[in-house]
Amino acid sequence: MRFGRRLPNDTATLLLVAVFIIALVGVSVAVDDGAARHVKAISVIAAVCLLGVYLTWLFPYLRSDREPSRGQARLGFSSAATLLLASGIGAAFVSDWFVAELRPTIDRFGISAAFAGIVIVAIAGNAVENAVGVTLAWKREHDLAISVIKNSVSQVAAFLFPLLVLCSLFFSQPLTFLIAPVFIVALLLTAIAVWQITGDGEGTIFEGVALIALYVILAAVTLYD
Repeated sequence: MRFGRRLPNDTATLLLVAVFIIALVGVSVAVDDGAARHVKAISVIAAVCLLGVYLTWLFPYLRSDREPSRGQARLGFSSAATLLLASGIGAAFVSDWFVAELRPTIDRFGISAAFAGIVIVAIAGNAVENAVGVTLAWKREHDLAISVIKNSVSQVAAFLFPLLVLCSLFFSQPLTFLIAPVFIVALLLTAIAVWQITGDGEGTIFEGVALIALYVILAAVTLYD
């Protein structure tokens, strides 16, 4: 499959900036330098910067991606935004219910929380998105297929994560960019792999299998965590 290079490279940049922050925080804590005592403050500053980067990419991208050939929109902007907000809230409640119902099974079989989150919840939560991406690719709408998959990645890494960091300031337990070292390495190498594989505007079966292999290996690591 062949697709435009712009979106894959842009989303790879967003992902690499997010991983850059995570890696710096993780290394700082690992070596216990002066910055390690200010992880919360650094995370807040980094979250604001990351949101700024995301917004400077988002608005020009939305404006430049308007194509007359797509026809008249069926919904206005306000209606679409309202529908998207309602869907997001509904998805949040469903996700919370799913995780709560999954907990007894996790405890019964001794499954690690990392495996449950990265594999079970991730596959179930992204089932519709993945099905849409595969369907679009099957219909040879390659650019749209890449957009569906990679836009969600950039939104989680460069928008949702930093937004949650800022929102968590109003709670007793703030969220930071500090994660376990093994996942820092996994994120960094995955970001580089995705950039290298999709940056040329071409996808092959070999590259797809390579990405699946990376995910299976990560799943195996979390399974025995």
